Amino acid sequence: MSVTPSQASNATHKKGWLTRLRQRNVLPGFGLSMGITVFSLSLLVVLPFAMMAYTTTQMGWSGFWSTISQPQVAAAIKLSIWMSFLAMLTNMVFGTLVAWVLVRYEFWGKSLINALVDLPFALPTAVTGISLATLYAPNGLIGQWFDKIGIQVAFTPIGIWLALVVVSFPFIVRAVQPVLAELSVEFEEAAAVLGANRLTTFNKVILPELLPALLMGAGMMFARATGEYGSVIFIAGNIPMESEILPLIIISKLEQFDVQGASAVALFMLLISFVILLTINIVQWKLSRRVGAR
Repeated sequence: MSVTPSQASNATHKKGWLTRLRQRNVLPGFGLSMGITVFSLSLLVVLPFAMMAYTTTQMGWSGFWSTISQPQVAAAIKLSIWMSFLAMLTNMVFGTLVAWVLVRYEFWGKSLINALVDLPFALPTAVTGISLATLYAPNGLIGQWFDKIGIQVAFTPIGIWLALVVVSFPFIVRAVQPVLAELSVEFEEAAAVLGANRLTTFNKVILPELLPALLMGAGMMFARATGEYGSVIFIAGNIPMESEILPLIIISKLEQFDVQGASAVALFMLLISFVILLTINIVQWKLSRRVGAR
């Protein structure tokens, strides 16, 4: 019995489809695990945000905009975003440097320093805030020296920046560290043999590989910094129009039983974080594709 070319093609196609199906379903229980995943995300993430958005919609667009555009709220938004951005830039530099030292050098006490990087994650944020306020107050151990030259750290925007740098420092280090560990030293040696100096080697060889991970860590850090409350509240001073952060506005509105106003400010913070993360993820995806193409 002869087999026509069309029958052979259909049989090959069916065999290939079955092979792909088996490859996709190597592990059983996909339907159950996927259902649990969707249920968990809906219950823990989507539902709270949806309720917050629903509460905000009850005040209407005009009420939402009037709440956000209040001078005190606008000043807190500007301060929170600006200090978070400065903290992000600071950690991108020093966090990358710390990750480089931990990956590329062997020295005594390396494990201790590596563990200390995660200390801001382990400590309660209130403990961090009280410690910073005690150190950098005008009569503190470090703050008294700044006070002698006319610089006040605690209870000013500088203190906010310092607190955000401390609590978000591990994001950059832990995002960059695995990439540096996988990056072979041979590429740097090849660049040096070809006559490239260290700055050129960093810009042309190392930075393109680090940039996607660096942006991912920066995005996570920025989103964390804009909503940071516990560590900042003790060192900020909380002076309206000067050192009052956005999370404190939410707490103040809740204390005044203005749930809709607090929801409006919280929703605006969520939108800011979402836009920043989405933008950074798009840039990271494009950079990853470009690096992969090379």
